[in-house]
Amino acid sequence: MKAWPAGLRIGFRFCFVYVILYCLSNQIFSSMFPIPSVDQPDLATLWPMRAGVIWVAQHLFRVTTPLVYMGSGSGDKTFDWVLVFCLISVSCIAAAAWSVLDRKRTSYARLSNWLLLIVRVAMVSQLLAYGFAKAVPLQMPYPYLFKLLEPLRNFSPMGVLWTSVGASPAYEMFTGCAEIAGGILLIFPRTVTLGALVALADMTQVFTLNLTYDVPVKLLSFQLILLSLLLLAPNMRQLARFFFSNRQAALEGPRPLFASMRANRIAGAVLALVWLWMLGNNIYGDWSAWRQYGGGRTKSALYGVWNVEQLAIDGKSQPLDVSNKAEWRRVIFDFPTLTQVELMDDSITGFNSSLDSGKKTLALTRRGDKNVQARFSFTKPSPDKLVLDGVLDGHQEHIVLGLMDWKKFPLASRGFHWIQEYPFNH
Repeated sequence: MKAWPAGLRIGFRFCFVYVILYCLSNQIFSSMFPIPSVDQPDLATLWPMRAGVIWVAQHLFRVTTPLVYMGSGSGDKTFDWVLVFCLISVSCIAAAAWSVLDRKRTSYARLSNWLLLIVRVAMVSQLLAYGFAKAVPLQMPYPYLFKLLEPLRNFSPMGVLWTSVGASPAYEMFTGCAEIAGGILLIFPRTVTLGALVALADMTQVFTLNLTYDVPVKLLSFQLILLSLLLLAPNMRQLARFFFSNRQAALEGPRPLFASMRANRIAGAVLALVWLWMLGNNIYGDWSAWRQYGGGRTKSALYGVWNVEQLAIDGKSQPLDVSNKAEWRRVIFDFPTLTQVELMDDSITGFNSSLDSGKKTLALTRRGDKNVQARFSFTKPSPDKLVLDGVLDGHQEHIVLGLMDWKKFPLASRGFHWIQEYPFNH
C-alpha cells in the first residue's frame, strides 16, 4: 500500500472526525435514518452537546442572551455557529491526538472507504429530502391568497425568493429533479463521481441563493458543498486532467468495504435497504404534506378573496374609510381553520376560524387568544356575494363582500408564451 504524505494523513484524520460529528449533530442524521411521522430532534439540541455549546457561547464568546436551539426553522442561529466552532475545535484536538498515537501508520485506505460511504449516505439523504420537497412542489408553495395581496415592499429578500420560485412550479420541480438526480447517481457506485459533480452544482446554486436572498440555511448548504468536494477528492487529479488538459482519465470508484466477498454482499444488501427506506420515506412524507398544506390541501368552504363592499356597525351604515387603518378591506379564506383580514393600511392579520357550512356560522379568534372575538352567521345570495352578520369586538356588524377574481392577477394568469412581440415585464 502506497504511503500517504503526512499532510494528507493529518487532513484525513481531521475530516474523519469532523464529518462524523457534524452528521450526528444536525438534521443529516435524522434524514439518514428517518422515522415516518416522527419529528426527531437534532442530537446537538440534547444533553450533553447542547450544554457544551451553551457553555462555550457564554464563556468564550460572551453571549448573554438565551440561545435559541430548536423550533425556529433557522439553520444559522447563534447556536449553530457556535456548534460548528466546537466541532472544528474538537476535530483539531482529536486529529492531533490521533496523529501522535497513530504516527507509525502510513495510510488509511480501508478507513477512507468508510468515510466516503458515510459522506455518500449523508449527501443522498439531503439531496433526496430537499429534492422531493421541490419536485412535489412543497418547499416553496404556490403563493397563498394573502401573498397575492401583499405589496412587494413588505417582502423580505427570502420572501421574494420563496414567492417567485413558488409562482413557477415548473422551475421548482426542475430544480428538485436536479437534486434528486444527484442523489440517485450517488447511490450507484459506478456513477458516484457524476453524482458528486451534479450535487456540487446543485449545492453551489443553493448556497448562492441563500447568501444573496438571506436564507438562513447558509451553514448547511456550504457544508454540503464541502461534502461534495470530499467525494470528488479521490479523482480530483483525473478530473483536472480531463477538463483542463483534454486527456483521458480513468476514474476511481468506491472500493469494497471488506476483504470478504460475502461481507461485501451483506453490506450491499443493507445499503440497498437504506436507499429504499430513504426513497420511500421521502415519497410518502411529501405526498402526505402535499395533501396537508400543499396544492392538494383541503380549502375553506368560502375559499377566495372577498372585498368589503358595504359595512354597517350597530345598525348604522358606514362609508369605507381608507384612512382608518384598523378597518377591514378584504377577507381571505384559504385554509379551513384560518381566516385572514387585510386592513386599510395593507397589513394582514390572521384569525383562527371555525366555519360550520351546515349551520352557516363563522367564529373568529385572534391568534394567541382563546376568547371568541367575532361570531357571524353568513349567507351567499350569489356565488360572488357573501354577507356576514354578527358581533365583532362587541359591536353588531353587517358586512357585504364581493368575490375578487384573483386568477386574473398577472402573476396567476400570464402563463407561458413561446412567441412575444414585446416583453411583458410588469
